[in-house]
Amino acid sequence: MSAAYIPRPARCELSQRFYFEAAHTLERSIDAEGSRRIHGHTYHAEVTLQGNPDPVSGMLVDLAYLRREIERLRDRLDHRFLDEVAGLGPATLENLCAFIRADLEPIFPQLCAVSVERQASGDRCTLSW
Repeated sequence: MSAAYIPRPARCELSQRFYFEAAHTLERSIDAEGSRRIHGHTYHAEVTLQGNPDPVSGMLVDLAYLRREIERLRDRLDHRFLDEVAGLGPATLENLCAFIRADLEPIFPQLCAVSVERQASGDRCTLSW
């Protein structure tokens, strides 16, 4: 006799990607010369929300709402000198992840991870909680 299948409770992860172009300087102890000069990158970011979809809409979050808030955030970073962005601190990948989290988490409490990547140099940071 086989046992009846009982599905385990499941949670969804919903992600949205975006990019921004920005310049910055950075104080470093190695490869310092180029980092201290103003230079720019194309940053690719991804935010991930986790939770249970609404039983009526079937959605964790309406993607149009998420995209609208990302566009608002993107406007704060895109084609900016990151050294001048209030609340960011040194423009490291780690600080960019924390900045994005601080901006979006009050609006989307389901936010569980933020990644920022510079594809050209192969660098990526993921902040998860």
